Amino acid sequence: MTRSLLERKLSSGSGRLRELREELAVVDEQLAALVEAADDARLRALVSETPLAGRHHQEAQRHADAMQRHRAEVVRRIEDLERAQDELLDRLVTEID
Repeated sequence: MTRSLLERKLSSGSGRLRELREELAVVDEQLAALVEAADDARLRALVSETPLAGRHHQEAQRHADAMQRHRAEVVRRIEDLERAQDELLDRLVTEID
């Protein structure tokens, strides 16, 4: 692979990493809000002991769980991209030597 191609791939990967990290920051904020909402719904369900409150808690918890899975996927994509960037950097250094 030529040096210019490696540099383009590194640049592209760097931009994608930046985007994913920004997405992760947003996901973290959303997850915190969803977890708080699920906790509030759980407490309301415990206090009120009504089926409706219980369903509301289950729904809020499902949303929080889904966001947690999404967060894990974003983290995995960041790790994969960082690993690919490291490999490209190693190849670039080898090209220079």
